[in-house]
Amino acid sequence: MQGGDKPIRLSRHAQEQLRYRGASEGEVVEAIRTCRGTDAELNRLECRKNYAYKQYWNNRYYETKQIKPIFVEESNEIVVVTVYVYYF
Repeated sequence: MQGGDKPIRLSRHAQEQLRYRGASEGEVVEAIRTCRGTDAELNRLECRKNYAYKQYWNNRYYETKQIKPIFVEESNEIVVVTVYVYYF
C-alpha cells in the first residue's frame, strides 16, 4: 500500500484521461491503495491492478481491464500524473 492514508489527488491530465480510457477515479484509488508501487520513469511510481471487465470497449469484447496509474508520492499527498488502461 502506498502512502498509508495520504489523500490521493488526480491531476487535471489524469482526470481527462479517465474519460478517454474508460477508467474511474475509484479504480485508480483502489489500485494505488492495494497494489505495490514500482519505479517508473522520471522518478515516478506505477502500479497495476486487473479488474474483471467482460464488456465491450470500442466495439471489441474484453474479459479484463488493467488500470495503471503513474503517480508521485509527496510528503502530504499522492498525486496521480496520468492513467493508462489496458484491455485484454
